Amino acid sequence: MSDRFPFPAFPNGWFRACYADELAPGDVRRLHRLGRELVVFRDGSGRARVLDAYCPHLGAHLGVGGKVEGDALRCPFHGWLWDGEGHCVEIPYAKRIPPKARLRSWPVVERNGIVFLYHDADGRPPAYAIPELAEYGSPDWSPCEIRRWTVKSRWLDMNENAVDQVHFRYVHGTHTIPQTEVEQDGLVLRCRSRMKMGTPRGEVMGGIDTDDYGPGFQTVRVSGIADTLMINTATPIDEETTDVSFAYSVKRSAGDAHVGVGAALIRDLEKQMAQDIAIWENKRHHERPLLCDGDGPVGVYRRWMRQFFSESSR
Repeated sequence: MSDRFPFPAFPNGWFRACYADELAPGDVRRLHRLGRELVVFRDGSGRARVLDAYCPHLGAHLGVGGKVEGDALRCPFHGWLWDGEGHCVEIPYAKRIPPKARLRSWPVVERNGIVFLYHDADGRPPAYAIPELAEYGSPDWSPCEIRRWTVKSRWLDMNENAVDQVHFRYVHGTHTIPQTEVEQDGLVLRCRSRMKMGTPRGEVMGGIDTDDYGPGFQTVRVSGIADTLMINTATPIDEETTDVSFAYSVKRSAGDAHVGVGAALIRDLEKQMAQDIAIWENKRHHERPLLCDGDGPVGVYRRWMRQFFSESSR
């Protein structure tokens, strides 16, 4: 815990390791996430794998010079071979593999063009699933445009935006404060906001439908101007910094009208992100905020999020 962030830096849940097209067959990538050094690679069968990075033999980083061989990863230092489950399957100069030759293997799922890893502070298996999105890869929707930010803040302060209905008016300039409703569905939180949005042709009623699947994966569907999907991922890098990425997709309309409208909407959403980052990087999280009527269901959100903390979360 810290004075600025009185909640764990590394909650339990699914987090983006990388985008799927960043990991070609045989690729090996060094990754620092969740306060740990990791290695992510795609094995010979096409599966993405994530292991703790340091070889338990003499400490080489498997993400720096490691080579994929079949479905395993060869250490660049002494040639020990590690499979995707973290077992040492070969030591080229030894007759016997030590029984403690193990690496932590992280649960991985590849969905919606993203490679996710699962973190649980107590080592438990995944408690929920990442859904397959009907829009992703559909000919009715444009290919995702990806944007990335490294933000000097923690994930919870950013995720709370969905239920902080007043900030849409005073930070992003919506014409009205949204009316926001929240529905808890176990490990999924659904937030529905309706508001008036300004356009060159005047005001239109718009909506923002946000679904949070744990702390690291969120879908945002914007309606009113052009139907837009944002696939949002936030992965803690360390105790002070978060790797944030949005993948934007716009529903295709007759002809090419959606192209210009979609591009303009994405530019506006990027502008809103810059406005948010300026707040996030300079704010402090109050564990007991002084709320008033009209603030929206911030307390509901925080209570729901506590289920992703363990006693051993840090």
